Amino acid sequence: MAVGARSGHDEPEDRPDIPGNAEPAGTTADSTESDGASPSGGSTAQGKPRSFWKELPLLIGIALILALLIKTFLVQAFSIPSDSMQDTLQRGDRVLVDKLTPWFGSEPERGEVVVFHDPGGWLDDTPEVHPNVVQKFLSFIGLMPSAEEKDLIKRVIAVGGDTVECKENGPVVVNGKALDEKSFIFPGNTPCNDKPFGPIKVPKGRIWVMGDHRQDSRDSRYHPQLPGGGTVSNDEVVGRAIVVAWPINRWATLPIPKTFDQPGLNAAMAVAPGAIGIAGAVPLVFWRRRRAAPASARSNA
Repeated sequence: MAVGARSGHDEPEDRPDIPGNAEPAGTTADSTESDGASPSGGSTAQGKPRSFWKELPLLIGIALILALLIKTFLVQAFSIPSDSMQDTLQRGDRVLVDKLTPWFGSEPERGEVVVFHDPGGWLDDTPEVHPNVVQKFLSFIGLMPSAEEKDLIKRVIAVGGDTVECKENGPVVVNGKALDEKSFIFPGNTPCNDKPFGPIKVPKGRIWVMGDHRQDSRDSRYHPQLPGGGTVSNDEVVGRAIVVAWPINRWATLPIPKTFDQPGLNAAMAVAPGAIGIAGAVPLVFWRRRRAAPASARSNA
């Protein structure tokens, strides 16, 4: 017999197509389970997706929580109801205000447009508004401005430690440097608008603010009799307005005018010992807000 030849008594090959070689019933792999059928031949019920209407309340809840967190810590929308910031801002504009930066201890800077709470007495002549329940809820989560909060929006002209003044028909002067305000004050206005002031030393932790429409803005110039002499505490500042978001055809960023970057503007401010070394490190962590791009913002007419 040749090597490798099979004798007639050899075991039959394991071939399922040969009668008698089929495996006994119940020993074959149950291939039907991978097809979704049960071993008994019945079909296994597939997991049904959750109904959209059952998931909708959960999605709404998540959206509301996110809106509330964004409004509280990041960015909030404010509306402009008056003309005191023309032509930079028009009545009806919606601005987005950066509320995150103040959390890192950054103070307002000259030239920024900021939203702040009424320091007290600035908006006493503003009519009271009584929103309904829906309006209160929407303003609470940040989907519409609050009608009850008394907030204003102005431009920071001087900060704590600065000396600011404006002689009749003259420019606004900060620390001995005249500001060139032609790029942002309302056409035809004069810097003082027949309301000269100063020189005023701005207390530490406070700011001196003015509207861009000098003839239609009751700003720091008009409140020397109030605590702070017309200045606003940094603690009252909600945040910096960084962009006009609505209407779409008015979309624009709100950069700091170049006149506030002129050399020597900080020369008159005292520098504490060791402050130079600290100042060299801080910008690496807290980048200046002006390089970025966070209730109704009520500007007193």
